[in-house]
Amino acid sequence: MRLWVDADACPVAVREILFRAAQRTGVRLTLIANQPIPVPPSPLIDTVQVASGFDVADDEIVRRVGAGDLVVTSDVPLAAEVIDRDALVLTPRGEAQTRENIRARLQMRDFMETLRGSGIHTGGPSGLTAADRKRFADALDRYLAHNKS
Repeated sequence: MRLWVDADACPVAVREILFRAAQRTGVRLTLIANQPIPVPPSPLIDTVQVASGFDVADDEIVRRVGAGDLVVTSDVPLAAEVIDRDALVLTPRGEAQTRENIRARLQMRDFMETLRGSGIHTGGPSGLTAADRKRFADALDRYLAHNKS
């Protein structure tokens, strides 16, 4: 089991939770981004910097992920790809993306993209709240406890 992070858009507060969890549980954590990401010195935590470009980091995660791994991302198409590879997905807000809900999320994403493409301002996601951070930490702890054995 390994943790993978789509790190370019991952909030710093979520990365900090992941760093502590990796150290506490001994699970390997890899952050993949197209820019340098600072990480604490640890044999359990590393980064992979990929070239800039559309979906380059996503493609690297898909290439490396294995069945049973956990990917942290808000990218719905990336989530769909890693779910197809039998990996698990958790958003930085602590929401599980699963085989049961990923198609509906893809359809909503496409619908919102169509609205934006037609000039309708749809706004962006709200800022990460303390409740979001707690929900993420709790969901991560449940995943790690369930997959420890």
